[in-house]
Amino acid sequence: MFLPIGLFILIILKFTGEGEVFYKQDRVGQYGKVFGIYKFVTMIKDSPNIGAGDITLKEDPRVLPFGKILRKLKLNEFPQFINVLIGNMSLVGPRPLVENQFDMISNGHSKETIKKMKPGITGIGSIIFRDEEKYLNNNKDNSQKFYQEQIVPFKTNLECWYFDKKSVIIDIFLIIITLICVIHPNTKIYQKIFPNLPKHPIFNPN
Repeated sequence: MFLPIGLFILIILKFTGEGEVFYKQDRVGQYGKVFGIYKFVTMIKDSPNIGAGDITLKEDPRVLPFGKILRKLKLNEFPQFINVLIGNMSLVGPRPLVENQFDMISNGHSKETIKKMKPGITGIGSIIFRDEEKYLNNNKDNSQKFYQEQIVPFKTNLECWYFDKKSVIIDIFLIIITLICVIHPNTKIYQKIFPNLPKHPIFNPN
């Protein structure tokens, strides 16, 4: 099933937008080693050096038309199965950050904790921040500051929570929740399954 979907996306990308199919970006992985993460192209070329940089806002003009569909369904992450096969990612784990965002983590102990884990295609941080652009768009005049002062600390707490709780059962639950979130983007089912998650008034108002 996955191969036909991947081929379908590849063909559409090749003949739309700017004709690019895959995008490789440096991310910080396990033990702090930098590796190249693979994604389907969803934005115009050189987008990290345009507009909001590494941060993507809601209705970001750098996102290509077909890219919006891929991002909404999270299919742009599909090529990361290549990273899993290579061995620098796993199915579940902390979301790997670009270096400048990783450097925003001010808590040294938390940073070292995250370094111990292999990054994942999905995880508790990815689930809660699956619509990260919404929060950034509400603070687009100070998106970089909001990301550093609000999103990064909370994401860090979530990834450290995962480190303390991780198990095969937790990973299975996170994979199932990820699939549910694709079908029902507004679901809060993770709050019922994991009632002891770290809380933040902006992202968990209830």
